[in-house]
Amino acid sequence: MSLIVCFGWFRLQEEGAVYSDLVREHYAHPRNAGSVSEPSGEATVRSAFDSDTVLISLRIEGGVVTEAKFKCMGCAVAIACSSMATEMVVGKPVAEAYGITEQAVAEALGGIPEYKMRCSNLAPAAIRQAIDAWRVNAG
Repeated sequence: MSLIVCFGWFRLQEEGAVYSDLVREHYAHPRNAGSVSEPSGEATVRSAFDSDTVLISLRIEGGVVTEAKFKCMGCAVAIACSSMATEMVVGKPVAEAYGITEQAVAEALGGIPEYKMRCSNLAPAAIRQAIDAWRVNAG
């Protein structure tokens, strides 16, 4: 990945892809980075295509996601998707959070390159797996 300076502002460029302002913002200033202490559920998902990996931890109280955090080892898009996805689920009932899609995250970020949908947009799957873990633990 290279950082290109253009007249005092920047754009991230990776293999010819130029990312939206929201992707750049969530990459430069990720929301909800870290891990939830004593999570209700957590899950790690790794890309089948590259080394991008995301850990999602959730706190669920009264059937609502009250806290969501992520740790991500990956490219700018993987970090931005994880940041946006955690923002999208906080305050949502579990059923609604479970239904978050990769397409919804990409659209919320103003779009991402199609090839990044397969390797970098991992957070929705990790959120579903973390909710599944919570369901098992909640009995």
